[in-house]
Amino acid sequence: MFVLLVTIFIGVLGLIVGLVLGIFSEVFKVEVDEKISLIRAELPGNNCGGCGYPGCDGLASAIASGNAKTNACPVGGSAVAEKISAIMGVSNETLLKKVAVVRCSGDCNNVQKKYNYFGTKDCLSAALAVNRGDKSCYYACLGYGTCVNQCKFDAIKIVNGVAKVDPEKCTACGACVKICPLKLISLIPQSKKHIVLCSSCDKGNIVSKICKVGCIGCGICQKNCPEKAIEVKNNLAVMDYEKCNDCGICSDKCPKKIIS
Repeated sequence: MFVLLVTIFIGVLGLIVGLVLGIFSEVFKVEVDEKISLIRAELPGNNCGGCGYPGCDGLASAIASGNAKTNACPVGGSAVAEKISAIMGVSNETLLKKVAVVRCSGDCNNVQKKYNYFGTKDCLSAALAVNRGDKSCYYACLGYGTCVNQCKFDAIKIVNGVAKVDPEKCTACGACVKICPLKLISLIPQSKKHIVLCSSCDKGNIVSKICKVGCIGCGICQKNCPEKAIEVKNNLAVMDYEKCNDCGICSDKCPKKIIS
């Protein structure tokens, strides 16, 4: 009899607790914008942070609230942007496809090593070493693959001591750009064909001694560019991709052939 009463009591108590929780859930529930769920379903789910928001959930909320563009996901590309635009009821925003580029040509054939580095094979650690890495160029890619490990899309490889990006695999998420301690990686429009593959700010005579192909800041490219799209700043040729029309004159005139 006692056991039966306890069982009934527990059952009734459970029913009361369930009803109270149900009432509280209705009273205090947070209304969720249906658009957020729909947008989130279209995002790829890589949570790479390339959009500038904390994962795909953060981006979905930002788009739904009008704080981010419908084409803000670099991984999803135009296909995802078109679907999200339809959800938001706006015209599809054109996505300018970008790709990561490592602005260095200082591989093992072009730049000499000044000493043997026996520290941790990691760019973040090597950047703190004496003279920043073992290459004679202070601005050269360290080549220990920290960017490779950071890339979720297998788009970067170390080739002969320098990181190289596969443009077909690159999603322009920006993870490699953020992790590179020397800031050698940039996102540029994929359609652009001419890139200054050097980041050295040393004077020309110094560059010529330590690297076979480094930019010497001679200014020939700047003088010959009809669009004024390239300028020598701090001993380094810098491209303005909004002005560049890929005529190729800078590449042809460059004595070091460092403009790819």
